[in-house]
Amino acid sequence: MAKQTFYIIDGSSYVYRAYFAIRELSTSTGLPTNAVYGFTQMLLKIIKDKKPDYLAIAFDTKGPTFRHTAYQDYKVHRPEMPDPLALQLPYIHRMVEAFRIPVILGDGVEADDLIGTLARKGEAKGLKVVVVTGDKDMFQLISPGISVYDTMKEKTYTEKEILEKFGTTPAQVVEIMGLMGDSVDNIPGVNGVGEKTAVQLIQQFGTIENLLANLDQVKKPKLRQTLEAEKETARLSRSLALIETDCPIDFDPERFRMQSPDFEKLIPLCNEMEFSNILKGLTLPPPTMADGYRILLPTEAGKEIDAIQKKARVAVDMLLTSEEPMRAEWVGIAFCPEKGEAFYIPLEDRKQLPPEIKAVLESASITKVGHDLKLAEIVLGRRGIVLRNASFDTMIASYLLNPGRRDHTLETVAFEYLKERLTTATEAAGGDKEAKAHPLIEAQPSRIAPYLCQRADAVLKLADLLPSLLDGQGLTPLFNDLEMPLIPVLAEIERNGVKIDADLLSEISKELDTKLAELTERIYRLAGEEFNIGSPKQLAEILFVKLGLPPIRKTKTGYSTDEEVLTQLAVRHELPAEILNSRQLMKLKSTYVDALPKLIHPETGRVHTQLNQTIAATGRLSSKDPNLQNIPIKGELGRRIRQAFIAEPGYQLLSADYNQIELRLLAHMS
Repeated sequence: MAKQTFYIIDGSSYVYRAYFAIRELSTSTGLPTNAVYGFTQMLLKIIKDKKPDYLAIAFDTKGPTFRHTAYQDYKVHRPEMPDPLALQLPYIHRMVEAFRIPVILGDGVEADDLIGTLARKGEAKGLKVVVVTGDKDMFQLISPGISVYDTMKEKTYTEKEILEKFGTTPAQVVEIMGLMGDSVDNIPGVNGVGEKTAVQLIQQFGTIENLLANLDQVKKPKLRQTLEAEKETARLSRSLALIETDCPIDFDPERFRMQSPDFEKLIPLCNEMEFSNILKGLTLPPPTMADGYRILLPTEAGKEIDAIQKKARVAVDMLLTSEEPMRAEWVGIAFCPEKGEAFYIPLEDRKQLPPEIKAVLESASITKVGHDLKLAEIVLGRRGIVLRNASFDTMIASYLLNPGRRDHTLETVAFEYLKERLTTATEAAGGDKEAKAHPLIEAQPSRIAPYLCQRADAVLKLADLLPSLLDGQGLTPLFNDLEMPLIPVLAEIERNGVKIDADLLSEISKELDTKLAELTERIYRLAGEEFNIGSPKQLAEILFVKLGLPPIRKTKTGYSTDEEVLTQLAVRHELPAEILNSRQLMKLKSTYVDALPKLIHPETGRVHTQLNQTIAATGRLSSKDPNLQNIPIKGELGRRIRQAFIAEPGYQLLSADYNQIELRLLAHMS
């Protein structure tokens, strides 16, 4: 059984490293945050990557230590802490507190001594101790049960690394430092002795005391004289460099056991520091029911439904079994008629809504706001329910305000505009491991309710906030007159789908199999041997070694055989041209001919593409599953694939497109 790990962080060292590693970072009010940010990222890296069982952090305190008493010039040349860093120290300590990491402080000693003591005590308890620091002084602590980890270099130092670096044991590092000194801490050392000489002397004599007792064996006269004259300086320097390991610390491992962060402190602090990336990266615990959130059975929702009728506006959010609108069924629905007040109704019947809920959704007198209303309209429409008076889609509003961004999920939009970190579905299900075993759709209503109520609440808040932002950018007419009216139109198009002639595609697939088999035999003949046509490495060997064709471009893995290279080589030899033909046929077969029949819906017998309003930065629509805009049109094979899209008897398909619309608009505006 692997030993449990105890990570001890050298807080003072990393505060400075974070400050100087990230030069410019501050809040919108001008508060410097570079050290806090770098320090927090380091904490997260340790917690996420190393997953320690126990964790502690040590800081230096103000005031002299026993080393200052022994040597009054100790650290005398160290500059004062920069003011911008001093301003950040309280926030760093708040961050550590929010992560629930025990802090070790001690009067008259340094953080190094506290770390050394903790490390030895942890090792004695059978823990695998890792000291997290960039300070080489800590190398002297290394033992079979203690290692040093430098996060900046991402390097772990054990006895093996010390032997390779110095040719000594970790315990002898303090002897080396006693001879060479340390300019940072103003440890004098012996004049003229650098690291190389110090290492050689300790390799020969083992310790400073043994060296001083055998100075007659030092071959260089000048060095021997210096050592004789500076015996006490060498002893003093060693004592200053020696890390104490017997500080009066009451060691109970359970005090340092790893805990989850205190999110009630951590989230507000990250918001205060404006650490949006850090907040997004946190894994939150499943949400708890806020005071204004409730779970109601459909038969219990009468009063709340009446309240919605009186408010005449409600935010709606649904939990669905799938992200594919034509395959999704509802699990539950949340309504939020007032900020901070929401209720969740679990829906056991996934085919038919209770009449009370259906009445709210179909009421033209109740304004509905939501996030991705098109998805809701399709799911409801499949069951004959019309979502009426759906007047504000926060996803569409977010897209218009920032069309260059591809992520318009509710979590992202709420974080940007409300500064609220919403719980994700994975977190609501209980985290990564539990979510894989127990998806949220299979969870108890008590777990789903706070998640969905929180989302509906955020939608209502956004619906109050975003209209003024749209208006400020002159986007209200575009939102109201084009984008919102387009939602039910696109929903109907998706729901109706398009009919596919699967028999024709099957026929084309068989023809392509025959053509590809013939083409493969021809390629083998041209190459003079059989090889894996899909392997760039084997193809390069054939083209550039066996056939002697000139390489066009080299990549990290070898000579390129991409389309551009093969096109240039095709004028010199037939093989590259046939490889291009083979690739084209295989792409058409896998992407369209074989893929389209698999997308036919089992209930409708049609293909239902998803039309995206919030993807393309230019404002145009895009589609996926399948991407109908990429259905081939050129060549005989492309035209045959298009013939597989057919109309019902008595109908015809009409294809219409703008010709270079963007270019025409630019010409008009210029």
